[in-house]
Amino acid sequence: MELEALRIFLRVAELKSFTRAAEQLGLAKARASVRVCELEAALGTRLLLRTTRMVRLTEEGEQLYQRARRLVAEADEVQSMFAPASSGLRGRLRLDLPVSLARTHVIPRLPEFLALHPQLELLVSTTDRRVDLLREGFDCVLRVGALSDSGLMVKRLGALSMANCASPAYLARYGMPRTIADLDRHFVVGYSSTFDRAGAEFEYRDGGRTRTRRVRAAVTVNGSDAYSAACLAGLGIIQAPRIGMRQALADGRLLEVLPDFPCEPMPVSLVHGHGHRPPKRVRALMSWLGGALVSALRESESAQRT
Repeated sequence: MELEALRIFLRVAELKSFTRAAEQLGLAKARASVRVCELEAALGTRLLLRTTRMVRLTEEGEQLYQRARRLVAEADEVQSMFAPASSGLRGRLRLDLPVSLARTHVIPRLPEFLALHPQLELLVSTTDRRVDLLREGFDCVLRVGALSDSGLMVKRLGALSMANCASPAYLARYGMPRTIADLDRHFVVGYSSTFDRAGAEFEYRDGGRTRTRRVRAAVTVNGSDAYSAACLAGLGIIQAPRIGMRQALADGRLLEVLPDFPCEPMPVSLVHGHGHRPPKRVRALMSWLGGALVSALRESESAQRT
C-alpha cells in the first residue's frame, strides 16, 4: 500500500465523490479512480460502492478508513520529524470560519501566520452555516455556539458574552422593553442558517436557568452580517456577541435593551477530524488561531464579569 493511494481513498470516503476528492487533491479524476482501484486490488477486496449518484464505503472500507486515518497521520508526523528545520511546514490547509470573526479578528492577522509559515497554502472558507468538516474536507473549523456530539476532536477556546440590541428607530416606534413580558409587543430578527426552524425565540437567563420566550419575527435571515444589518434597519431586536456590536453601541447606532436578561455566552471552539495526533501544520494553525482570538475572548469575558 502506498500513502498516496490511502490519501486518495480517505478523501473520496469523506467527500463521497471521486470528482470532488480529485479537485481538492489537485489530481485528475481518472488518476484518483485508478489509484483506488489499485488499492482494492492490492487488498483483494472492494472498499467503495460506486453509483452514478454517490460513492459509499463497504464494510471493509469502513474498517480500512479508521486505520488509514491513523496511518496517514503517523506518516505525516514521521516525515515532519526528519524534515530540515529550515524547510518549515509545507502543504495545504483548509479552514472554515464564521463570517464576523473571520472579517474582524482572523483574516486581518493572517499575514502574521503566513510570515511564520511561508510554504503553507491556506484555503479559507467563511460561512455561518455548519459545514460538514469531514465530507467537505476541512482540516480545522472554528465554531461559535453549542456543539453536537459528533465524535470530532474539540479544543475549547473560550466564550463570547452576548448583548440584546435594537436600533433607536425601532425603539422609537415600539418603545423600550423593560421586562420579558414586554416582548409580547415586540419583534426580533429571526436567525436560521437553513431556514428549518418555525418561529423565533428570545433566550435569557433567569437565575441559574436558561429560558426562552416565543417572539414575533417579521424577518428571518441566515447570516451574521444580514442579522446585524436587519437590526440596524429597525427590523427588530437581536441577540449577538457583544464584541461584534461594540462599535454600533458606542456610536449610538444601536442601543442595548433588557441588559439584565442576556442569553448564555456562546462557546468558541476549534474542531478537527485528525484524531489525537493531528499533523504538525494543523497543530500550528490551531495554536495560532487561539492566539489570534485571545484578545477578543478576554475582552468578552471582561464584559461578562462587568
